[in-house]
Amino acid sequence: MTSVAGVMGENSQQVRIDIGVCTYRRKELEATLRSLGRLALPENCRIRVIVADNDVSPSAKERVARLAPSLPFELRYVHCPASNISIARNACLDASDGDFIAFIDDDEMASEDWLAHLMARAEDTDADVVLGPVQASYGKDAPRWMRRGDFHSTYPVWVKGEIRTGYTCNVLLRRASPFVTGRHFSLALGRSGGEDTQYFSELHEAGGRIAYAPEAWVHEPVPAGRAQFSWLAKRRFRVGQTHGRLTARKAAGVGLAKQFVLAAAKAAYSFGAALLTFFSATHRNRSILRGIMHMGVISGLMGIREIEQYGETAMAPASGGKSRAT
Repeated sequence: MTSVAGVMGENSQQVRIDIGVCTYRRKELEATLRSLGRLALPENCRIRVIVADNDVSPSAKERVARLAPSLPFELRYVHCPASNISIARNACLDASDGDFIAFIDDDEMASEDWLAHLMARAEDTDADVVLGPVQASYGKDAPRWMRRGDFHSTYPVWVKGEIRTGYTCNVLLRRASPFVTGRHFSLALGRSGGEDTQYFSELHEAGGRIAYAPEAWVHEPVPAGRAQFSWLAKRRFRVGQTHGRLTARKAAGVGLAKQFVLAAAKAAYSFGAALLTFFSATHRNRSILRGIMHMGVISGLMGIREIEQYGETAMAPASGGKSRAT
């Protein structure tokens, strides 16, 4: 790995990096913050962590205050109600005054060199955004097909050799970039999710460049509430809705009709593939979920409102919620 110090030069000015952690009633926040306290950083980098509490009441404030003295970085708490993940993400952006801002979810743990790898990639490529991978880890009660298929890990998607959108569960943004400065997450999508997909899609469409740091790992335990086919199905459908809605913005008339036909054909193909692989649970369920995603695309193309993932109803039980929206 190329160190940040090596990339930036030993005599360069100190680089300030803010790390945004959006939280909503999640006890795993403590493990996330402690993992950030173990980061290996070069001497010319200084980090500050911003915890944006999206609960109606400041439920995380006491926990953050208790942890702060034991952590080797400045820890800032921001209360930003309520139950709209975009409000929390924007609060982190607005509170940041560093050269870069990174995001990690409140139930993930950063690897020791996580931030160093993101920074090295940013300096090597001069990209506006750098994504890293999220490795899911399953409990012993998770279905075997799910563990074999690794359905919860997160990686970027390449289209014709480039990354055209992103996610906030493992990302670094260059704050001085003209494609980042002044850009915020959509409040209208703060309950349904998909706000990060839209954010990075629009950033790319405006000319911003998105790079990938494959060694910048964060790790995410999968709780029982998410180790279920029904959770994956709901999530895939919503992902499809977001893609369909973004596609519909740029298509009309015959173009929109072609997108409908394409999505329907992909859905039919996926469900057909599920029948052909019926006796292999991993392959069958992967095909069904792909078909559900394409049905979501059709829903998005039709302008049907995206299903709600955040808020009092959507987040109950709290352990089954997820502060990521991709």
